[in-house]
Amino acid sequence: MIRFEQNFSLKAYNTFGIEATARYFFEFTEFEDLPYFLANFQEWQKLPILLLGGGSNMLFVDDFDGVVIHSNIPGIKQVNEDRNHVWLEVGAGENWDRFVAYCVSEWHGGVENLSLIPGNVGAAPVQNIGAYGVEVCDYIESVKGFDLKTFEAYDIPAAECRFGYRDSVFKHELKNRFIVTSVVFRLDKFIEYKLDYGDLRAEVEKRGGENIHFVRDAVIAIRESKLPDPEVLGNAGSFFKNPIVESDFAEKLKKQFPQIPVYPAGEGKNKLAAGWLIDQCGLKGYRVGDAAVHEKQALVLVNHGAATGNEIYELAKHIQNSVHERFQVALEPEVNMIGI
Repeated sequence: MIRFEQNFSLKAYNTFGIEATARYFFEFTEFEDLPYFLANFQEWQKLPILLLGGGSNMLFVDDFDGVVIHSNIPGIKQVNEDRNHVWLEVGAGENWDRFVAYCVSEWHGGVENLSLIPGNVGAAPVQNIGAYGVEVCDYIESVKGFDLKTFEAYDIPAAECRFGYRDSVFKHELKNRFIVTSVVFRLDKFIEYKLDYGDLRAEVEKRGGENIHFVRDAVIAIRESKLPDPEVLGNAGSFFKNPIVESDFAEKLKKQFPQIPVYPAGEGKNKLAAGWLIDQCGLKGYRVGDAAVHEKQALVLVNHGAATGNEIYELAKHIQNSVHERFQVALEPEVNMIGI
């Protein structure tokens, strides 16, 4: 199915609930629709392109004077299996948490720690989503899609996706060029649970111990206790990345601020907790109009109803300046800001 409209409101297509308009909006539910549309709408080549999934990681600071392409292909199908693993190909338009729920119901292990992350499956490899000690790249076999530059379909193996912390090739040279149409996941039949992050193990033990259903339930309970539901309060989850710094600098900060959380992040590197840094600047719950820092989780910026994208952007800049002034640490947005 094809949907093509002009001057299209994107308010329902971003979890911040920001009012913004796209000059053109194109949505497709079958792969064949994409090259057909592009061949019959030659104007797309002269305009900016924005690839939009569930809109859970975007802030529209302004309208988009170009073509928004929304890959909305549904479906989950098993494509391979061996003694230890099962491979599932999942359409880019599938809701991420519904996919996780399906895996848990079938006892396909790996992504249960990523429960309740908002957005669609097609955005998961782009952002390399992660939570509670798991990154989605650990379970991706390949990413399938269509290259707007070559006008060809490709199947990109995970090893060529250049996955990093909240990063991938799709955020660099393939940004707004490679349209993800499906993702192939390799999931575990014999599950090795990853529970040593925050309070997760304790929450799982409360429910009866290591069990894929208990892990999902525990993750959902923890997330719901800390993070606002985008359906109720507009937000895009974690707004900033946890900064990676040199170990020497982290040690210096630790001496100055003994309570600062510091985690290993590879040789000579450490990861800091961005939420803690923001909280220490006294910004948890800070509000300007309807743009605010969430009262329970300083890493989340929220729209209380009528905030504009620019107001949330200005709030983000204030947070960055405050953290840098106190800690000499640069916070990098995790959210993609459109229109700046």
